[in-house]
Formats: sequence, C-alpha cells, structure tokens
Amino acid sequence: MNEFESDILCLNWYNINSKPMKEVKIETTLQVYTDINELPKAIQDLMHVAIEARENAYAPYSKFNVGASILLDNDEVVIGNNQENACYPSGLCAERTAIYYAGAKYPKAKILKMAITASSQNQVTDKPIPPCGACRQSIAEYEIKQDSLIEIYFMGAQGKVVKSHSLANLLPLLFENSVL
Repeated sequence: MNEFESDILCLNWYNINSKPMKEVKIETTLQVYTDINELPKAIQDLMHVAIEARENAYAPYSKFNVGASILLDNDEVVIGNNQENACYPSGLCAERTAIYYAGAKYPKAKILKMAITASSQNQVTDKPIPPCGACRQSIAEYEIKQDSLIEIYFMGAQGKVVKSHSLANLLPLLFENSVL
C-alpha cells in the first residue's frame, strides 16, 4: 500500500467510525440604550469620566481616542486611555491601561463596572465600539480572578450605548487558566 492509499484508508476509517458533527449555537444578550442620557445616573457619571479620559488619550498615529473608567467595589474609580507609540505594538489600549492600574493600585478590590468610549479624529463615531480582542481577554482574566461578573458599557463618541452584564457575552469561548 502506498502513502496515498494509506491516507484514503485513514480518511475512510474516520468517516465511518466518527460521530456526526454537532452544531452548537452561542447566543448573546445585550442591552442597548438610545444614548448616554438613558443610562442610570451612576452609569452616566462613570461614562462621563471615561469621556474625559478619552479626551486626554495619546493617539497621534491612529487618531482614534479611547477612554475607560472602572468602578471598584471600594467605590474608587480608576481611568485609562489609549497610549500610542511610534512602535505600534508598544502602545496600550484604554481598557487595559485602566484594568492594570486598578489591579496594581487596588489588588484586593473587585471590578464592578467598566465604561468605554471611543472617538475618531477622522470621522464621527456614532456606533458603539466594543473592546478589542486583547482587551476582552484581559477583562476576562479579571472576571475569572475575582470570581464575579463585570458589567461593561461601551459607546462611540455619541449615540447608542451597549451594556453587557459580563465579558463572557463579548467573548463566549474564553481562553482561561484551567487549560494551562
């Protein structure tokens, strides 16, 4: 039997002896608010802090400013904004800037809520802009670490605001420490 015939034999054995493919459906439920004024007052305040942080972002290359604010269970509010660098991978997103600062400054505090807002210097951002994949993974790490959910609110510079009751809604198939 040559190599080609061997591959076909293996393929036929797999098709005959394997179980049928199973389809899994993953659904996410998010709340969408018309604008910032529809949010509860405490969340409006948290989003305004994120907007202020966004305005102070250092984004000379992308011209895309992002601000984040985090409410901790000790009632502290921590902020972050994106910090770019001419060597692009060296920059850091607003969400990770805020979450890492919270972890460094208040290591025992739990993150309750996070507000994120983004704006472009090149166009109007009126659609909700969620965290990037790297930030989702970092937020997931803290949800797992603290064993409690983090509410996430995100928006563009204006318009609708989306609320997720947990990072798992935004990243349903988590890569987490149990696989290491």
